[in-house]
Order: sequence, then structure tokens, then C-alpha cells
Amino acid sequence: MNRKQLSVFFILLTAYAICAFVTYTFFLDQLLTSIGVPMPDTGIPPIVFGLANAGIVLVIYGLLGLAGYWFARKLGLPGIYSEDGNWRRWLLIPLGLGFICGLAIIAGDTVFAPINGLGRFPHPAFPLSLFASFSAGVGEEIAFRGFVFGLWGFILNWAFKRFNGRTAALWVANVIAALAFGAGHLGTVMYLTGAVSPAEINPVLLAEVFLLNGVVGVVAGERYMKDGLVAAAGVHFWTDVFWHVLWGLVQ
Repeated sequence: MNRKQLSVFFILLTAYAICAFVTYTFFLDQLLTSIGVPMPDTGIPPIVFGLANAGIVLVIYGLLGLAGYWFARKLGLPGIYSEDGNWRRWLLIPLGLGFICGLAIIAGDTVFAPINGLGRFPHPAFPLSLFASFSAGVGEEIAFRGFVFGLWGFILNWAFKRFNGRTAALWVANVIAALAFGAGHLGTVMYLTGAVSPAEINPVLLAEVFLLNGVVGVVAGERYMKDGLVAAAGVHFWTDVFWHVLWGLVQ
């Protein structure tokens, strides 16, 4: 395995763990309030929640990320980052794509709000919104682009091998990962709407969740294929910065 690639991955993972620690130690009440859940009186010190979640990040996302890196190597993908030396590919391009995706979500939220039965989606308060954007950008990309995309890409590439269908396999895996990414947000939607199952969610709201998150997922997946996990996380992070942080501040 490439030590430089793994070093960058563990730097990202450590930063994510620190972010989780800060979030659950200092902003747990804001986090729960933002999704409409009251703060439970557990008697457990916040720092314990912070340390527990940091540990979960290191173990669970560490394993998912290593598995995803293994899949990437087998598929001939960049892995953690593109090693061509062009930093613009994993910094400026994700920034630009994140800006476009952020605008798309803002526009979609505006269009769907009158008809989705929920209205506009809420935003975490600042600075929690910034921590949440980083956590989602790194953690969800490790899970959905690194692992889910990688797993399906590996399976489909094997299935399509006799047809020389690597490109098709990767794009189908990208769509599957994007749909899984959308499904990963249903829990929050259920909290916000009081639904006890996805079947109870307003169909328009359901379509909005899959459409808007799916667009971000496909764009992040395209960057993952070309420039690796860092670029995909960049697209996701900047999308959330424009959507949750900046737009959340002006609403």
C-alpha cells in the first residue's frame, strides 16, 4: 500500500475524529435541536459523548476507509488523492463544483418547500454548521464514495469483465452510491416530519431528498473516480458550506 496515500487518509480521519469530539462535547444540544430532538437528561458528561464518538469515528470509519482504499486499488482508481501533482484538481475544482451544487440545493429547496409538506430544511446554528459540514464531507464520503462505491464497483467490474465494461461498472456503482447517500438522510427527515417509516414521508419530500442528495453524490463520485477521496470530500464539504453555513446565516 502507498504510505503517502494512507498518511493523508489518517490525517483526514484524525481531523474528523477531532471534529466529532468537539461537536459532541460542546454542541450536542444544538445538534439535537437542529433536527428537532430534545436533549436527553442522561447524567453523562458531554466529554464522554465526545470521546465515545471520536473513538467510533476512528474505528468504524477507519475500517471503512481502508476497505475503500483496497477497492480503489483493485479498480485502478486514484484512492485517497490524485498523485499527478496538480493541486487544483483536489482544491479549486471541488470548490467550484461545491458552489454549483450548493446553489442547486438552495434552488431545489426553494422550489420544493411549498409542496413537500415540510417547508424549507433547517440548518444547524453557526459554528455547529461548519463542524457538521466538515464531518459530513469526510465521514459520508469515506462511507458512500469510498466503501459503497468501491464495493459495488468491485462487484460490477468483476461481473462486466468479459464485456470490458469497467467504465459502465464504475458509473453504475456511482449511481448506487448516490442513491445510498440519499437514503442515508432519511433518518433525519423522519425526525423532522415525525414519520415512523420512510413510507410515511410525503412523496414529494422523498423525491426531493433523493434528487438533491443524489446530484451531490453523483458529482462527488465523478471527482472520486478522477481525483480520489480528498476531491470527493472537497465537493461535499464546499456544498455544505454554501448550503448550511452561508445560506443558513442569511436565512
